[in-house]
Amino acid sequence: MSRLIVISNRVAAPTPQGEGGAQGGLAVALSAALREYQGLWFGWSGKTVEEFTGDIEFARHDGVSSATIDLEPQDVDEYYNGYANRTLWPLFHYRIDLAEYDRSFGSGYERVNERFAETVAPLIEPDDLVWVHDYHLIPLGSQLRESGIRNRIGFFLHIPWPPARLLTSLPAHERLVLSLLAYDVIGFQTAEWLESFQNYVERELGGHCDADGTIHVGDRSVHAAAYPIGIDYKEFQQAVASPGAHEACSRLTESAAGRHTIIGVDRLDYSKGLAERFEGYRRFLEDNDHCRGKLFLLQIAPPSRGEVDTYETIRESLDELSGRINGEYAEVDWVPIRYVNQGYGREDLAGFYRAAKIALITPLRDGMNLVAKEYVAAQDPDDPGILILSRFAGAALQLKEALLCNPYSKEDISDSIRRALAMPKEERIRRWRAMNEVVEKQDVVWWRKCFVDALERSRR
Repeated sequence: MSRLIVISNRVAAPTPQGEGGAQGGLAVALSAALREYQGLWFGWSGKTVEEFTGDIEFARHDGVSSATIDLEPQDVDEYYNGYANRTLWPLFHYRIDLAEYDRSFGSGYERVNERFAETVAPLIEPDDLVWVHDYHLIPLGSQLRESGIRNRIGFFLHIPWPPARLLTSLPAHERLVLSLLAYDVIGFQTAEWLESFQNYVERELGGHCDADGTIHVGDRSVHAAAYPIGIDYKEFQQAVASPGAHEACSRLTESAAGRHTIIGVDRLDYSKGLAERFEGYRRFLEDNDHCRGKLFLLQIAPPSRGEVDTYETIRESLDELSGRINGEYAEVDWVPIRYVNQGYGREDLAGFYRAAKIALITPLRDGMNLVAKEYVAAQDPDDPGILILSRFAGAALQLKEALLCNPYSKEDISDSIRRALAMPKEERIRRWRAMNEVVEKQDVVWWRKCFVDALERSRR
């Protein structure tokens, strides 16, 4: 079997079971996939040095080797905080109003991708499969080809791909998309994001797309398909059954004092629709005064990307909004929103999910959303909770039995909460069984196998 080389912006060593909750969805998924392969995970260490040297730090944990490099502060400012998170992230999440186009960001993005390519190329052996991840490293395949790498190389995008009419607002958008043609396989989370990419290729590059997923532009042919990512279902079930999860479940249940818990778990990011969620919950309290004091919203939102001004603004606005709602509706023995700005471990989250009557997962736009799948996996089969899910999350295409809502509509969120609270047990069980079957079957191992099998079948 070929060795698998995974390349991503950051490297997170696989963690022991029960300690993975602090990692992002990508890190958890790749840790699970790499446990099945004797491979190498390459990326940025998260540390900076005054001058880039290309020195590699090797480590090994749980059968997975990692190789990391340090970047210069200018690299981080221009490549990570700049082009990746101020330009591509908002644009790919349909927030063209927040996208910043700065020439220095673009040059830094190209420079860091070149440094990744030059450093990792000597580590790649002739039979290795190379799997590049996410929007930080779109040009990396092209840079590796220029370094002489002829291996099969795949690319997977974990976030949405925007419609052509939005992408064309990006300076040098053609150059960015053409660099993707250096890959052998391109993967997207959903058919919707795939169709947006195909539309761009046909409209802007004059290419054409075959029914089998092959995309042709000039003399280059690339396979593109949707591969929805899943959770490590077996591992998460172990977390749900752990003493730590039972303790967390009991802790939340006791503190609820007979009230229903509505839970949301999201990074502090404008794409997650937290302000809209709070406003929808507020509308529910306004329209259903008989429910006040009988439930509360637990919103867990650990901060992210503190170096980007937009995220500090988000935190300030949510602090103000949650405080205003609590001030308006709270009683001496009840607070409608418990707003927590810290992360929790995997076992704690599993216990919190189990204790929650409703999960309110309402991103404005999301590539997939693994929290929705974790909530389903954590439920008691005999008395499951209800998942309220944004129709604009990639997971909505798989979890069709969730209560799908429009996160931009306060009324729709309010109506979904009311409907969830009134749902008969038989219907809750039926919906949960259908969703759990999908989450269990289409897990992270299935995702990895689908993509890697396609990469193995590809031929340059």
